Amino acid sequence: MSTKAERTTRFIIETVAPIFNKHGYIGTSMSHLTEATGLTKGAIYGNFENKEALALAAFEYNKNLLLAKIDEVLSVDGSAMAKIEALLLFYKQYDVFTLNLGGCPILNTGVDAHHNNPLLSAAVKETAKEIEGKIALVLENGAKAAEIKLPVPPLQFAKQLYTILQGAVAMGTMTRDRKYLMNTTTYLSYLVGQEIKK
Repeated sequence: MSTKAERTTRFIIETVAPIFNKHGYIGTSMSHLTEATGLTKGAIYGNFENKEALALAAFEYNKNLLLAKIDEVLSVDGSAMAKIEALLLFYKQYDVFTLNLGGCPILNTGVDAHHNNPLLSAAVKETAKEIEGKIALVLENGAKAAEIKLPVPPLQFAKQLYTILQGAVAMGTMTRDRKYLMNTTTYLSYLVGQEIKK
């Protein structure tokens, strides 16, 4: 059973995570946080050392939701191609998934923190690498099982695939046009089929 302090900490993180993700580290004010949580500044900082610690906890929360979903998507039954297709289908609806998170935590936090928060920036880079690694593992296992053929090493292919997906996320976010996600994932499905399907 969690303590009252642990429940309060969890409540704060869950409540402010989409706010930090949407407004960024600099753009999130104390009034945003107190208004959303209904807590005083003292109550919030009684649970966190400072704003940076709270922002990092908020990113970790969103990151964990995203990674759990990607794990779920990549663990579907079937071949490596089936898993990659499931990933592309997830990214086709990625804007819907990230709506409650305040947008894409990788894109939003990564861009926001790049020049003004080295700790958050490093956390985003590690998360991107982790996602690339998960995709690479699917590809590597598929190649070992002779389900797919890879023109380049698995991690290189995974990085390129993820780069294109994140590019579509960025364009979709900036233009508020979900066709970037839909068209890019449809094209990637065709491209991946041409490149690696046996």
